[in-house]
Amino acid sequence: MGDGYTRLIKRIKKYNPNCDFVLIEKAHNLSLEAHNGQQRESGDPFIVHPMEVANILADLELDCTAIVAGILHDIVEDTSYTFEQIKENFGDEVASLVDGVTKLGKIPYTTKEELQAENLRKMFLAMAKDIRVILIKLADRLHNMRTLKYIPEEKQVEKAKETLEIYAPLAHRLGISKIKWELEDLSLRYLDPKGYYGLVNKIAKKRREREAYISEIVKTIHEKTAEIGIEAEIEGRPKHFYSIYRKMVQQNKTLEQIYDLFAVRVIVSTVKDCYAVLGLVHEIYKHAGKI
Repeated sequence: MGDGYTRLIKRIKKYNPNCDFVLIEKAHNLSLEAHNGQQRESGDPFIVHPMEVANILADLELDCTAIVAGILHDIVEDTSYTFEQIKENFGDEVASLVDGVTKLGKIPYTTKEELQAENLRKMFLAMAKDIRVILIKLADRLHNMRTLKYIPEEKQVEKAKETLEIYAPLAHRLGISKIKWELEDLSLRYLDPKGYYGLVNKIAKKRREREAYISEIVKTIHEKTAEIGIEAEIEGRPKHFYSIYRKMVQQNKTLEQIYDLFAVRVIVSTVKDCYAVLGLVHEIYKHAGKI
């Protein structure tokens, strides 16, 4: 078993110890056999891709059926195995998910119009009767974007644009911020390499300072909410690169003129507590208005 399989099993056991691991292994072995001799553009054995897709799905804590389908998602399209064989070996539900992902992959992307991009997003959501089909497709695209450097340059730009217009907004609609942010940052890397790496280098220089500042804010808010008897879940994070880049472009500002380089989220149990914490934050920190 490869590294991808080992990591997958460890991930699943953390949130779903009752998963059918025999079925996971069966899917892995079939995918390994079906894709035998096939390679990715990177030179890696093809099996690396479906296993990375499955690991992304496990990060989202999806059920075993979806993960099995993720391992098998390229089987029908790229090998001699058929939908009927998937159905016979793994059941109707897995087969239906694999079929859904295969069909989504056949939707043509031929336009540069934003309106058409919106239509394609709607088509994706309409065609996927099971939302897990979209999640598998997003995981598939995320791993493809992580390895985009291995394909020809003209294809890199095409895929990056498609990702930014179709897949990142889909992730946003489904509330999967982590995937949305990574898809946007990866797209920017290929659509404006100079802008992306310039931003990365500038931000990296002050990374420790920024992380320390975020930690201090989280600590302060936590202490203040505890003082007034409100239980709150508080976390801070740096804004992702594409978010900062877009604001710089839209507002015609330099990085030094952008002040909201991080975000802090406070989750409480009631609306009343929410307003109480908001008032508390306004007492502690000066409101900067629209920035």
